[in-house]
Amino acid sequence: MNAPLTPVRFARAETSALAARLRKELDAEVMFDAASRGRYSTDASIYQVEPIGIVVPRSEEAARAAIAIAVEQGVPILPRGAGSSQCGQAVGAALVIDHTKYLNKILEIRKDQAVAVVQPGVVLDTLNSELRKHGLWFPVDVSTSAQATLGGMAGNNSCGSRSIAYGNMVHNVLAIDAVTASGQRWRFGPLNDAQGEYGAFVQKLKQLYEREKAEIEARFPKVLRKVAGYNLDHLGPPHANAAHLLVGSEGTLAYSERIHLKLSPLPAKRSLGICHFPKFYTAMELAQHIVKLGPTAVELVDRTMIGLAREIPAFEKTVNSFIQGDPDAILLVEFSGEQDQAPKLRQLVQLMADLRLPGSVVEITDASLQRAVWEVRKAGLNIMMSMKGDGKPVSFIEDCAVPLEHLAEYTERLTRVFEKHGTRGTWYAHASVGTLHVRPVLDMRRDGAEKMRAIAEEACAMVKEYKGAYSGEHGDGLVRSEWIAPFFGPRLTAALAEIKSWLDPRGLMNPGKIVHPSRMDDKSLFRFKPGYATSVPAPVLDWSEWGGYDKAVEMCNNNGHCRKFDAGTMCPSYRATMDEVHLTRGRANTLRLALSGQLKFDEAKEALDLCVSCKGCKRECPTGVDMARMKIEFLAHYKARHGLSARDRVIGYLPRYAPWAARLAPLSNLASSWSKSSLGFAAKRALPKWRSDFFADEGKPDGDVVLFVDTFNRYFEPANARAALKVLKAAGHRVHAPRGLCCGRTFLSVGLVDEAKREARKMLDALSPYAAKGIPIVGLEPSCLFSLRDEFGVLLPDGDKLKNSVMLEEFLLRDPGKLKFREKKAEVLLHGHCHQKAFDAVPAVEKVLGMIPGLKVSTVQTSCCGMAGSFGYEAEHYEVSMKMAEAALLPAIRKSANALLVADGTSCRHQIADGAGREAVHVARVLADCLA
Repeated sequence: MNAPLTPVRFARAETSALAARLRKELDAEVMFDAASRGRYSTDASIYQVEPIGIVVPRSEEAARAAIAIAVEQGVPILPRGAGSSQCGQAVGAALVIDHTKYLNKILEIRKDQAVAVVQPGVVLDTLNSELRKHGLWFPVDVSTSAQATLGGMAGNNSCGSRSIAYGNMVHNVLAIDAVTASGQRWRFGPLNDAQGEYGAFVQKLKQLYEREKAEIEARFPKVLRKVAGYNLDHLGPPHANAAHLLVGSEGTLAYSERIHLKLSPLPAKRSLGICHFPKFYTAMELAQHIVKLGPTAVELVDRTMIGLAREIPAFEKTVNSFIQGDPDAILLVEFSGEQDQAPKLRQLVQLMADLRLPGSVVEITDASLQRAVWEVRKAGLNIMMSMKGDGKPVSFIEDCAVPLEHLAEYTERLTRVFEKHGTRGTWYAHASVGTLHVRPVLDMRRDGAEKMRAIAEEACAMVKEYKGAYSGEHGDGLVRSEWIAPFFGPRLTAALAEIKSWLDPRGLMNPGKIVHPSRMDDKSLFRFKPGYATSVPAPVLDWSEWGGYDKAVEMCNNNGHCRKFDAGTMCPSYRATMDEVHLTRGRANTLRLALSGQLKFDEAKEALDLCVSCKGCKRECPTGVDMARMKIEFLAHYKARHGLSARDRVIGYLPRYAPWAARLAPLSNLASSWSKSSLGFAAKRALPKWRSDFFADEGKPDGDVVLFVDTFNRYFEPANARAALKVLKAAGHRVHAPRGLCCGRTFLSVGLVDEAKREARKMLDALSPYAAKGIPIVGLEPSCLFSLRDEFGVLLPDGDKLKNSVMLEEFLLRDPGKLKFREKKAEVLLHGHCHQKAFDAVPAVEKVLGMIPGLKVSTVQTSCCGMAGSFGYEAEHYEVSMKMAEAALLPAIRKSANALLVADGTSCRHQIADGAGREAVHVARVLADCLA
């Protein structure tokens, strides 16, 4: 019988007293405000349960103290990692202990023993980056490796794509140092001769196993992927390890302080075969034969995922590079080891031919392309969730695992079940072990709950028939805990509750998960609860592609792909602060709560304050959350209510007064210096200098190229415009450089959308006749040029007329004309502007620089430089701006003391000058200086 998950209710006075005590006694960040609780009320599941408060401990001692205080006051406790759980195990009416910000140290690596000891907040990719230096890795390679913490992975008993070769988390954890709700600090490990209180606990575990081992043998599925409940089967041989009881326990038994991990040698060689199938059923039927070749992974990608991935800028090129024709499904088959894997790949090709599918394998041996293909597969969940509209693929039967010989029949029957209920499923993931991530498309605002229940009941019956596991990878949580009893039976279900009572007698550790669960379809726990509705002001931008501003915001599925540090751009402010509020997900959640009346609209201001509008999420968020655009919309309404500051006016209207300020440059610069502090600009910054020798050459109105000279390059750095003009002429072009045109970027940055529309209209009227004739429009400043390709389309109905505008380097790469360059022996360090990265335009700069003989070009792998237009000049943002710069950019510059620095972005060049005392130049100047 399911016990309802009743949210704990505390009076405001009790909550305030708890918060005050935590702040007084802990070395921790303590958050009890409505916005913070709202941001922590969701994970990547369909649920939303508001926590009592959040503690971010700075030390292990602080985490233990927080647990002790909560237990003393009868407050439930919820340990939380990246919050990417898909079953609702990371949400609850509890005190959340977030260990990701501070408890993220790799404490020990013993290479000779292949063992690592980590705190729970260590991210998997961070660990593997360090282990790579020792020729080792932790092989439970979950798709969310860039954000998944080892604590969360242990809590979920994570598996990963290569579990067929390396096993699940439970097979790779040696011991766990944990704290119980009663305050015991024990090292859970092998069940040997333990002493004291822990020894007594171990004896009880042994006795329970002896009592129930026949039932365990009868009830536990004989498949690799089985993560439901607690790992009772690991209490006996060959494992006999108490730590394995905590693995998969979802924080319901104890708080894991330190995790002892078994490491594996890093494979020296890998190869990848992409097997194409005309029918989905055939792929499922033949997987059992492919597995016999001994691959380390066999991963499914279906037609739906292929199509959606092609619509995502970050994946389009990669997908098109390995897909042949129009397959219904593909299997990614990887072989790895110490020896060359090409022979294994040839065996796969022969096998597919023997199975009547000759020529169906794309062979990939290039390591970089293999990584790119795996990045597409790893983003599978988010790719599926990029589906627009209220109907979304919903996780609840996602991880059912069946023996491989039944996989094809199971998927066929389940497809018929979906059809019966008027929906369809999306399929991907682990064909090697019979676990497919299948998500029926349901509308959880309307009849989704009813269909979910009906489908779950039929799927449950099928999985039992095939002697599989209902929970095969992502855990139990709120969505699958109630299905433990039907599979395990009353004896083992009672045994789970018995173990929990030993370690958590008051039931305070993450209640409602695994033991005494709620119903999966309890609508009061849903993110979109009955009565959910949004109130959206009349939009200033066009959101029709998503069906409205609120629908665009709701595209965030909380999977946390934005919580990354080692690649890409997003999210620079999170990388600097590690605070959920300053994460793309945190901002989207805050906006959703505000638009649905769960927060006041103005409370979103704090969440958006450090958004630098880098557009990193536009390219890198697989569900298409474009926070830069969302911020424009929010600011327009916020500023309409609250008005503009003097600084807003100075920034926004800069293009309007620029011609006069430049003509009076000495006085303008003096005035800027005098008023800097009073306007709220950082004292440590030198504001850009107006130039009286601004760029004024309009060229030829009948030119065959239009050079768009933006406000910044025209009035502050005219040498860049003159260099560009020189290069274009050298290429044999007649150039027209019209004056008085502005993209409106500064107006957008302060929420003056109507003014931006006026500038956009003026530019469209001036330049669309050229564009209509096919005359290229070429720009210099990324933030301005890419406004023509991005914001113009949502500012004006005909705004896409200039969408083919290009950066100078993109144009020259396409049409070098008569250009010839002399040799210049030099090392070049290139920093790409965020908007260049968002539109995949950095490679064009690299290639154009490569046209100059002798240049050796390397690109700094950075997120945002931190200046981001006016952001880094603003006094309240100066410190975080410099922190962003110090993350990668400035250290790389200091290590390249003799390199020529190249950066197309005006703000990037100023940040480099301020932070490193070095001059960076626009690519146009490098090209002009090297003309033959």
